[in-house]
Amino acid sequence: MTALTALLLQRTGLLLVAAFLLTRVRAFRHLLDRKVNVRTVLSYALIFGGFGIMEAQASVLLENGRMVPHGLVLKLAPGQFLVGPTLVSIVIAGLLGGPLVGVASGALCGVWMGMLGGDHVAANVLVQPLAGLVSGGLAWFFSAERVISPQKAVFIGMMAPILHMALLLVFTSHPMATSQLVNTIGLPLVVIDSLSVAVFTVMVRVVLTEQEQSAAKELQRALRITEKALPHLRRGLTEGTAVELARLLHDELKLAAVSITDATQVLAHVGMGDDHHHRGDPLETPLARALLATGDMQICVDARQMACPHPRCPLRAAILVPMRQSGEVVGMIQLYFQRAQHVRTVEVSLAYGLGQLLSNQLDAVAATRLKELVRDASLRNLQAQVQPHFLFNTLHMISSLIRINPDAARHLVVQLGRFMRLNLRASDHLLIDLREELEHLSIYVEIVKLRFSDQLSVSCHVDGPLDGVRIPPGTLQPLVENSIKHGLANVTAGGHISIRVSRRSEGVEIQIRDNGRGIPPALLEQLGKRPMTGADGGGRGLYNVNQRLIHLLGPGSALRFANTEEGCTVSFVIPAAEEGAVEVS
Repeated sequence: MTALTALLLQRTGLLLVAAFLLTRVRAFRHLLDRKVNVRTVLSYALIFGGFGIMEAQASVLLENGRMVPHGLVLKLAPGQFLVGPTLVSIVIAGLLGGPLVGVASGALCGVWMGMLGGDHVAANVLVQPLAGLVSGGLAWFFSAERVISPQKAVFIGMMAPILHMALLLVFTSHPMATSQLVNTIGLPLVVIDSLSVAVFTVMVRVVLTEQEQSAAKELQRALRITEKALPHLRRGLTEGTAVELARLLHDELKLAAVSITDATQVLAHVGMGDDHHHRGDPLETPLARALLATGDMQICVDARQMACPHPRCPLRAAILVPMRQSGEVVGMIQLYFQRAQHVRTVEVSLAYGLGQLLSNQLDAVAATRLKELVRDASLRNLQAQVQPHFLFNTLHMISSLIRINPDAARHLVVQLGRFMRLNLRASDHLLIDLREELEHLSIYVEIVKLRFSDQLSVSCHVDGPLDGVRIPPGTLQPLVENSIKHGLANVTAGGHISIRVSRRSEGVEIQIRDNGRGIPPALLEQLGKRPMTGADGGGRGLYNVNQRLIHLLGPGSALRFANTEEGCTVSFVIPAAEEGAVEVS
């Protein structure tokens, strides 16, 4: 038994070496995904059934209990029996491909065993598909595990030779001789088959780990390239950004050359062949035309397809990857190689992934720009709604003063002109200096005081410097106007409005206080939060101002209204983060 076990271990080692080589084959790795169909069942039945036949030929030949040398075995004589890990391939087929692959592989191997004949032909034929069926059923039972653990594989590997021994004892016409045979070969086969299946499952785990590590590495590299490319893509696909992107891809991917194009011409070429591949070259190659026509990635491993007119061009292969924006091809990335052998599956997968990621970034940049345009248009619309109603009131006042006080009318026209000039200058910006906004307000107050004469006084107190403090233009004037029209509506004399600019820990607070009648409690919680339509339109103006503050400075800058013992106050805060903010336009 010891000599038999040693010989079986030796031959099983050769089997495991062949199995390891099988795991290096790309077609075999597809079976690990368990995507089984008719084609794969037939293909893998031939592979594993063939391995089973090879194992049978590599088995030890016993004749009347003695090991005898042999060559190619085509027929078993009476008293002869092949002992070897024949069932290992069938068990592995069932574990990887499920019952269909296991049974098909076992059936093929069983046909061969039937052709060999011998005293135990029935047991040898039946055990093959049965082993495939049982191992395949166990694989389905443990389907939550991508690969069965080696510990479980040991017990599954024991199952096949035990089943074989049982069939030998059932289908025998010589019970005594068969019992002696089972006693001789039973333990070595159980040990060797179980260890072989366990070792093979470890090999499969190694393959899967390699695949996952390789995929993670390539994904990490693609994400790193995409992250570095994003600042360039934000500026759009121009010649300048194309050069930077081409250099980035060339350095990161270690390629022979990289070209970036738009839909008509080459925008940048970095790497080999730059003596005849130039910026501005039209996209006239068959590959480029095919990509623009179909939108599909193109792979070229034949230098003749590249159609380069230069006789000594070092670029012999290429991958052309489309870049899409809003579903349309706006350009392409051309990755060049010196040899066709350099275009491997990993390069193709990485190129495809890069194209998808960069296209998504272009879509994101376009969506961000569109969102900014819509937001700016909305804010411009809100800003435009604040001014007309003040302009109409002032023009009406001028028309009233022309006949009764021409000098006052003339002065009012001059002040209105200054006001409108400042307004036009500020209309090109979404944020202006607070100092400029206060100047705007002072002109407005002077215009209003011409109308109300001694009924109204306005004071302004600024605590601390205003350098770097920015505010949406046209914010203060509607608030002061609202205090005059509503808060001081019933005040015939002594009306006062106080404007105070103070620095706080959270930023700059601006407070406008009047000594009028206050705000009705029913409206206090609604002002600024929704457009309140009325005869004078004051509620809509406050809503517009509040929305602009929230959009441009954040929710913390929303208007706050409160009643006091003498009138009411409206206040808001310019956050500290907005001081010295970059111009928004």
